[in-house]
Amino acid sequence: QVQLVESGGGLVQVGGSLRLSCAASGRTFGYYFMAWFRQAPGKEREIVGNIMLSGGQPYYADSIKGRFTISRDNAKNTMYLQMNSMKPEDTAVYYCAVRRGPYSGYDYWGQGTQVTVSS
Repeated sequence: QVQLVESGGGLVQVGGSLRLSCAASGRTFGYYFMAWFRQAPGKEREIVGNIMLSGGQPYYADSIKGRFTISRDNAKNTMYLQMNSMKPEDTAVYYCAVRRGPYSGYDYWGQGTQVTVSS
């Protein structure tokens, strides 16, 4: 079992910034990819981006490219999502998830953290 806990969500104004954290614990060995997803009201969940824990460039969805940055601290088993120049359409519940490899499904999910961007 892997436990994922997101934190850092909240209310921010348009153009502002937030940093989300996703702390992993439990049997994390063998899970090499972590990702951020989000789900806005009335919409399907979409991927924000992912990162390989061994290194390499993160993947970003076009909608957030250039504004959001994913990073990790392997010593702390924590992934981050730095969100800048935020827009109202970034309002969503943000989730982190882990998977073993690039072609496997996401096995474990966090409970989500609400991000609201006010105009």
